[in-house]
Amino acid sequence: MAKHFLRELEKIKKRILSLGAIVEERVHLAIKAIELRDADIAERIIKSDHEIDEMEVEVEEECLKILALYQPVAIDLRFLTAVIKINNDLERIADEAVNIARRVSIIAKREKLDISFDYSLMAGKAEYMLKKSLDAFVNLDIDLAFKVCTLDDEVDRIQSEAYDRIKVAIADHPDRVGYLINLLLISRHLERIADHGTNIAEEVIYLIEGEIVRHENFL
Repeated sequence: MAKHFLRELEKIKKRILSLGAIVEERVHLAIKAIELRDADIAERIIKSDHEIDEMEVEVEEECLKILALYQPVAIDLRFLTAVIKINNDLERIADEAVNIARRVSIIAKREKLDISFDYSLMAGKAEYMLKKSLDAFVNLDIDLAFKVCTLDDEVDRIQSEAYDRIKVAIADHPDRVGYLINLLLISRHLERIADHGTNIAEEVIYLIEGEIVRHENFL
C-alpha cells in the first residue's frame, strides 16, 4: 500500500505542475495582450478558461480522495494541504489573466491614450514571482520561496504608483475616464497575480518547515 500511496502523491505532483505550466502560459499571454493591445490574444485567454477550471477541480478531488483513503500524516499531510491551496491560487491567477484579457478587449477598441506609466516592470515582476514560486515548490527551495515573498511589497509600490498616475490622467482627460479605469484595473489584476504567487511561496515554506508565515513582514 505504501508504494501505491507514493505513486498517488507523485501523480498529484505531476498534475499540479501541469496546471502550473498552463497558468504560467496564460499569464504570459495576458501580458503579451497588454503590450500589443491585442484583442485576439485576449479572446483566446477568455475562451480557454474552462480548461483550467476543470483541472483545478480534478486536482482537488484527487487530493481529497487520498486524504480519505490513506489518512496521511506529517510531511505527506502538509504536502496535500499545500497542494490544495496552491491549486486554488493557480485557478485564481488564471482568473486574473482572464480579467486582464477582458480589459484588453475593451481598450483595444478605443483610441490609445499615452500616460506616463509602463506596465512592463510590474508585469515582469508578477510573472517572475509566479515562475519562481512554482520552482520553489518543485525543488523544495525555501530560500527561493522567501525571495518571492520579499518581492510582494515591490509590486504593491508599483501598483500604488500606477494608481497615482492614472488618477492624474483622469483629471487631465475627463472624457476618457472609462478607458483609464480599465488601465487601472489591469494594474490591479497584475498586483493580484503577484499576491497569489506570494501565497504559493508561503505554502512552500509551510510544506518544508511546517510553519504558517502568512501576514508576516519579509523585509
